[in-house]
Amino acid sequence: MKDSTIIETRSMDIVAVKRSVAPELEEFEQRFKGAMKSNVALLDKITHYIVKSKGKQMRPMFVFLSAKLCGGVTDGTYTAASLIELLHTATLVHDDVVDDANMRRGFFSINALWKNKIAVLVGDFLLSRGLLMSVEKGEFEMLRIVTQAVSDMSEGELMQMEKARKLDITEKVYFEIIRQKTASLIAACCQSGAFSAKKDLETSKQMRAFGEAVGIAFQIKDDIFDYQALADTGKPTAIDIKEQKMTLPLIFTLNNASRSLRNSIINTVKHHNTDATKVKAVIASVFESGGIEYAEKRMLEYRDTAIQILHNFEENEARLALEGLVNYTVNRKK
Repeated sequence: MKDSTIIETRSMDIVAVKRSVAPELEEFEQRFKGAMKSNVALLDKITHYIVKSKGKQMRPMFVFLSAKLCGGVTDGTYTAASLIELLHTATLVHDDVVDDANMRRGFFSINALWKNKIAVLVGDFLLSRGLLMSVEKGEFEMLRIVTQAVSDMSEGELMQMEKARKLDITEKVYFEIIRQKTASLIAACCQSGAFSAKKDLETSKQMRAFGEAVGIAFQIKDDIFDYQALADTGKPTAIDIKEQKMTLPLIFTLNNASRSLRNSIINTVKHHNTDATKVKAVIASVFESGGIEYAEKRMLEYRDTAIQILHNFEENEARLALEGLVNYTVNRKK
């Protein structure tokens, strides 16, 4: 990876990025709603709530911009965007049940409003709709791309849970976990978008590598947020520590700590992760060791890798917008 100081990009804020695919997003939203329609009133009520509580539409934006970069949006592009959103939404609904989470993006979760059994069945319904859509459209390569991402996400989550028990995650294992858990879905967005525009496996694989680099940078940024809350508010949130997740700032700190400090940190994460005073001491150690600066450096390396891949393509509005999405990923405030 090249040094981050030599990469030059033109900035575009997230509003401008979204504006560049506004007609496609509007059409996508109608198709996405249509894909969730059923003959069950309760199910329609829940899926309407899901559409209302949607996030920033980052995934569809990656799909449409990747297609535009590689030749243009086709009917298959809308299928790809809908398939990814259906399968991803299904995994989020199931995740909230597993985590017993009551909120999602500032809205009540499906399980909080309609209980676990209904939430699981809704997740199953969304998953089946995505699979049926791709089969009916004959988009079997697209189905392969997206289902591989869902498989990777599951493996990444399980690997993280397994390693959390022993707290023995090396930096190499960490990057494999976030590649599977987070980056695989953004990679699938970019790969399927490219493939929908140009049925070329090599081009779509290149865009997959781009999406994977962006996804890894995105997850590192999330890792940093968990520590920055202390600097911003003086109150350590440390959700990752409470959940015994070994993130990059903490891994760097442990790798560079004395034996006694390392043992103290591990003891806190394992046995005292709800003790605010002890958790605050761990966060202070991360700052003092340079763990945040190291994580930021690695994040920018992956950002630069993504930009380098984009620069293999002709400069156009889609490439500029994708660069804007990359920069938003590493500069966002939440």
